[in-house]
Amino acid sequence: MMRLIDEEYTRHPFYGTLRLTAWLKRNGYIVNPKRIRRLMRLMGIQAIYPRPNLSKASQQHKIYPYLLRDVEIKYPDQVWSTDITYIRMKHGFVYLVAVIDWYSRYILAHEISTTLDTSFCISALKKALLISKPEIFNSDQGVQFTSREFTDCLKQNNIAISMDGRGRAHDNIFIERLWRSVKYEEVYLKDYEIVEQAISGINTYFSFYNKERPHQSLNYQFPCEVYPKI
Repeated sequence: MMRLIDEEYTRHPFYGTLRLTAWLKRNGYIVNPKRIRRLMRLMGIQAIYPRPNLSKASQQHKIYPYLLRDVEIKYPDQVWSTDITYIRMKHGFVYLVAVIDWYSRYILAHEISTTLDTSFCISALKKALLISKPEIFNSDQGVQFTSREFTDCLKQNNIAISMDGRGRAHDNIFIERLWRSVKYEEVYLKDYEIVEQAISGINTYFSFYNKERPHQSLNYQFPCEVYPKI
């Protein structure tokens, strides 16, 4: 059931509990809204906002303003961003975090975890910072990204911190597009059996994404051809 929800939500991220329930019923599944709501919570998705809400906000953590409204992205390392998404497997699921450069679409680092703890997000950030550092780093308001350890890592590198406004669908649009590409071009085609297959498959896909996949927005260049630090 979670596999079906994941695919339909990726196609139509504005679908909530009732629409997903109705869609499943029309396709012959006996379900009720209570069950679908529980599964959506487990997957970390919600309606209207076309982004997985995998990283829940914390009242104890400082929230930073969104710095990118009306900002023109002109060069690499001007803005990086990060997010977490749900990755289904044949039996179970994992979570994927990635760091992307907005200008070149280059994936600087990623990590996979079986839990939504903060450590795998910090690991991805530190890997990315071994390559370079941005002027601005954008994320959502989840506890992983508002944690002191995560924000201190940014501050120590003199990086301005930007966070999406609540419910704003397009504040982190580049990584949202990345998640759609990952799922349609890799995850849904492979049906990973075990975590190791998910790790291997996504590693291979991101290498392809960076080095072999032409982007229309880049005049059909590869991200590695536009990102100068590689």
